[in-house]
Order: sequence, then C-alpha cells, then structure tokens
Amino acid sequence: MIKESTRAAVDQLIGRYPALEACREDLIKAVELICASYRQGHKLMVCGNGGSAADADHICGELLKGFLLKRPVSEDAIKEFESGFGAEGVEIAGKLQGGLRAVSLLSHSAFLSAFANDVDPDLMFAQQLWALGRSGDILLAMSTGGNASNVRKALMTARVKGIKSVLLTGNRHGCCEEYADCVVAVPEKETFKIQELHLPVYHAFCAALEERFFGSRGE
Repeated sequence: MIKESTRAAVDQLIGRYPALEACREDLIKAVELICASYRQGHKLMVCGNGGSAADADHICGELLKGFLLKRPVSEDAIKEFESGFGAEGVEIAGKLQGGLRAVSLLSHSAFLSAFANDVDPDLMFAQQLWALGRSGDILLAMSTGGNASNVRKALMTARVKGIKSVLLTGNRHGCCEEYADCVVAVPEKETFKIQELHLPVYHAFCAALEERFFGSRGE
C-alpha cells in the first residue's frame, strides 16, 4: 500500500516540474522500493559518472543527516550518552542526527584508482556492490544517456546479489533500462537538461524518505 507521504512528495515535485507528470508512477515506485529496503534494515548504494557522480555524493549527504527535518536522536540514546560521558555526552547527543544508511560508490578514491588501474575501470561499481552489497539492499544508479557500461554492469551485479535497483536516466532509452527494477526516465534528451531534472527528483526522494522514517508519523 502506497503511503500518503510518498504521493505528497511526488505531487509537490510534479507541481513544480509539470514535465515529470509522465514519470509519476515510476517516481512512486522508486520511493516505495527504497523505503521497503530501509524498512527491512538494509542500505542504499548510489553510483553515476561525471555530474551524476557528484549527484551520488549529494544524495548520500542528504540521507546521512537531516535534510528538511531536525531528526533528533532518541531519549534513550541521550540517556546513554549522559550515563557514559556526563554533560559532554548530552552535548554530543544534542548535535547528532538520525540518518539513513547510504553509500556513494564514488567515495572510495584509493579503491577506485587501484581497481581501475589493476583490474577493469568498467567494474569499479560492480566490485563495490559485490563486496559491500547484501540481498535486500538497493542500488540507485544514474546514467543520463542510459548506456554507461560501468552502470550497466553494476545493475547486472545487483541482480545477481539480490539487490533491487532504481535507474535515473533521460528519455534516450539506453541499454541500462532492461537491467533495472524501476526506471525513472525524465523527459529530456540533452545531458544537462536531464541533470537539471534529476536534482529535484532525488531531492523529492530524500524528502519522502525523511518524512517516512523521521516525520511525525514515521515508521
């Protein structure tokens, strides 16, 4: 059953970017897939190239800390900090924020350079999924043209590992689409225009996830 918070986030997004009406059902499906993974205690992994690599880091940054909400830690956690560390512990607890586990597959620079040099740069995302991923996790992959070879091979690896996947792309309908469980293809063909729509899309994802897990009616 689709949560009202998901529909509300997608409605607000489309209200600001009416062209995304064509993606409505896929947007809802993407949020629900990610929510289902988080609800079961799993994690999100994110990958992309170029501008989408920066987007991967951006997405993780919004999920690991407060985005639109404060996300204070629980009273039990505050008491644990106070019990162990007194006033300083309370101060620490007061600044910590609830987070959703998210890993950018662009953030391990030493690994990326070593694997690209020694093995195969086309498999740098796939290798991290193989090492870090567990069945039930979810992959958010971005390819504006939909044909990025390293993204395609990451999607293939995700399927073998039992990791669900969401592909953010444009409407060139590249080969990556057939490997993803959910495809959000924004209605643009030029790379920069696709990227201009990807940002509000993933911000909407972050807002919906935050409301679901940290809002007043959070799960």
